[in-house]
Amino acid sequence: MPLRRHVLLLAAAVSLTAPAAAFAATDQALKSAIASPARPAADVARDGARHPYESLIFWGLKPKQTVIEISPGGGYWTEILAPYAKATGGTYIAGVADLSNPKLSEGARKGRADFEARFSDAAKYGKPQFVNFGAVSGPLGAPGSADLVLTARNVHNWTGAPGMADKVFADFFAVLKPGGFLAVEDHRADPRSEKAAGADGYLNTATVVALAEKAGFKLDAQSEINANPKDTKDHPFGVWTLPPVKRTAPGGQPADPNFDRTKYDAIGESDRMTLRFRKPA
Repeated sequence: MPLRRHVLLLAAAVSLTAPAAAFAATDQALKSAIASPARPAADVARDGARHPYESLIFWGLKPKQTVIEISPGGGYWTEILAPYAKATGGTYIAGVADLSNPKLSEGARKGRADFEARFSDAAKYGKPQFVNFGAVSGPLGAPGSADLVLTARNVHNWTGAPGMADKVFADFFAVLKPGGFLAVEDHRADPRSEKAAGADGYLNTATVVALAEKAGFKLDAQSEINANPKDTKDHPFGVWTLPPVKRTAPGGQPADPNFDRTKYDAIGESDRMTLRFRKPA
């Protein structure tokens, strides 16, 4: 994407006051990490919907930071953040399945082992670190040790479990340095009301802001970088009807080969809130 378009997108995205310095210069190391031929083709294909450069700059990513990503899923952000940390003298930490939890499933244990193995090539990814994360996990790190905590498309997974969202937002607050940022992306229910604490994957922005503020954060800025006005938010299998999941039957049931995906594929990925919170100095 041309630099001029990057600048225009970033200028248009911020709806609250944000430090001008955050957008003052192109981060060539970040652009190089995003352009890396080592990234899976499937992840690169999603860049048009996920806006990695604009999102990470908005969230306050900078060289030499300690960045903790929570529940990295398939590794979309890890593929960018780990090489970026390697190139800029930073540290990338993934909050993954809690191995200290005796109730953790064997599938989750294997998933973590596979994830760690995938990012074990030091020539590509440096030395990513991994920390336990879950409903009963301990601290994410030493108090005040992280510059940036990032969680993408995860908050709706926590709001349905009593106490879980409060616990994890408190963990985020504790590990961040004073002045550090919490970056949040999630499927946005607005302007309609959310359903049963995000049971369909969509949350109201006010719900996420309230959780963060309860933990002590202040909303620093919000962005329309990941907005999608085509998303009608009334899909038969929730947000998972849309790409990239493309569900064609209720969760746990076999895919329906006769389900017509045409209009859902035309919508693309969901309409998402993109929020930046600050831990007060």
